[in-house]
Amino acid sequence: DPATGTMVREGVESIINPLDLYAIETGIQIKEKIGGKITVISMGPSMAEEALREAIAMGCDEGILLSNKNFAGSDTWATSYTISQAIKKLGKYDLILCGERATDGDTGQVGPAISAWLDNPVSTYISKIIELRENSMIIERLIENGYETLEIGTPCLLTVVKEIAYPSLPTLRGKLRAKKIEIPIWGPDDIDADPKSLGLKGSPTRVVKITTPKIA
Repeated sequence: DPATGTMVREGVESIINPLDLYAIETGIQIKEKIGGKITVISMGPSMAEEALREAIAMGCDEGILLSNKNFAGSDTWATSYTISQAIKKLGKYDLILCGERATDGDTGQVGPAISAWLDNPVSTYISKIIELRENSMIIERLIENGYETLEIGTPCLLTVVKEIAYPSLPTLRGKLRAKKIEIPIWGPDDIDADPKSLGLKGSPTRVVKITTPKIA
C-alpha cells in the first residue's frame, strides 16, 4: 500500500512461509523422537487459517491464528511482541522454532525478537540438532566459513536453515484431521496485549517510500 508503506494481504492466497516449513518439519521430527505437542502460531488475516491447517496436516497438533484489525501494519517489533504475548498465554514450553526469515519482509528479525520479549536464549541459522538433553540441546550452526557446534539451554528459540530437514508432505489422514480441527482466533484482549504496542501505531519503523526500479 503506497499510502501506508505496508503490505496488502487481504485477498492474497495464504501459504506457509516457505522457510517456516523447515521449522515445522524439525518440530515434527523432535516429536517423533521424544514426544511432545506442537502448536503453530500465525499472525495475519482470516485466510491465514488455511496455512495453519496445512501445518496441522503435516503433523502439528494445533494452530492459533492471531487476527485483528489492530494487528494490521505491524513491523517486526510489533509482530514479535504480539506473537510473544500469544506464547505467554499458551504457558510452559521447551522450544520455539522459526524459519530463517520471512520471504515477504526478508528481515530475519522476528524470531530473535520473540526470544528477546520472552527473555529466552536464542541461536540462529541452525543446520542440525545433534542431541536433545534434559535441560539443553547440542546444535550445529551455520556460520560464514563453515559450522560451529554449541550447547544451548532450554527453553530456547532457534531459527533454522533449509539443510536441517526436508519438509514432508501432508498425509491423507493429516488432511482429514486438519479439515475438522477448530482454529482459535485470538485478538488483543485474548493475549493481554498493550494496545500501544500493536499494529501500525505501535510500530517504531516505517516504510517511507516504495518504488519500482527502472530498467534501462
